[in-house]
Amino acid sequence: MNSASNLDWSHQSLRQEHIQMAAAFNKRAVELGYRDLSDFFWYHTIDLGDGLVTPGTYDYRFNLEPFRFPENMAGMQVLDVGSGTGFFAFEFEKRGAEVTSVDLPSMASLDRFPGETLEQTIRKVEGMMREHSLLSTDQKRQIFGRDALQELYRTHLDGPFQFCHSRLGSKVVRCYSTIYEVSPEKLGKEDFDLVFLGDVLLHTINPLQALAAVAALCRGTLIVSQALPETTETRPIMLYVGGEEPGKDEVTWWWPNVPCFEQILRKLGFREATLAGYHTGRVRPGGGAYKRAVIHARR
Repeated sequence: MNSASNLDWSHQSLRQEHIQMAAAFNKRAVELGYRDLSDFFWYHTIDLGDGLVTPGTYDYRFNLEPFRFPENMAGMQVLDVGSGTGFFAFEFEKRGAEVTSVDLPSMASLDRFPGETLEQTIRKVEGMMREHSLLSTDQKRQIFGRDALQELYRTHLDGPFQFCHSRLGSKVVRCYSTIYEVSPEKLGKEDFDLVFLGDVLLHTINPLQALAAVAALCRGTLIVSQALPETTETRPIMLYVGGEEPGKDEVTWWWPNVPCFEQILRKLGFREATLAGYHTGRVRPGGGAYKRAVIHARR
């Protein structure tokens, strides 16, 4: 079997696995007395107990070592920025931390390229969700034919998180804010022992401003995980990946390289900033491979 055939087989295998996971999740949810949850987009795979496992696009459950999180987080104050479905927030809580989870107050708060309309941004997010959705054409039409702004927020961000939060009996505190506007006043805490940013900065138009906002809240370790440019360049650079057509990007614009992160983080007051390693895997249902750098910065 050649490499192209292997790749095609891998994609088909992961898609089939995702279909089976989604069917099993929806069936079990109904058996446990919940409504039909097939309209939800599950960013993370989370084991909610009693045979209920969310069919997430990203499954980090069995490969957390590259992040180098403390095994025992008892007594730690932890901030998870851009929680999505909430896997990392709930994982930190499971390890003993007191966790604050931050995500957007609405889909209208998504960053967008200067001059791009909110409608263009919503159409992009709709398209991205359709690609990962296993809903039928009629179901998609029903969801995306409603108030797109509210429905995308309910099905993509807040609904899945709140369902998991309730199901787990979690005490994670949810705060609604853009990354630029996080503050002690909003969060109810002056600072945190650990701050985690997973796949967040690449979705910001102004990543330096965003990084500075969360850095100010970190008294211990800041962990950043995201895609980096494939380059041997040793100078600090930031690669633009947003393309040249309005409305055609994937709400992604900037990929700093490791030297860029290291210098910026030191300038923001961290005594050291280093590449701790890489996390790799494949997304469901498409099967595409990903590689995320994990950068640790310490006060």
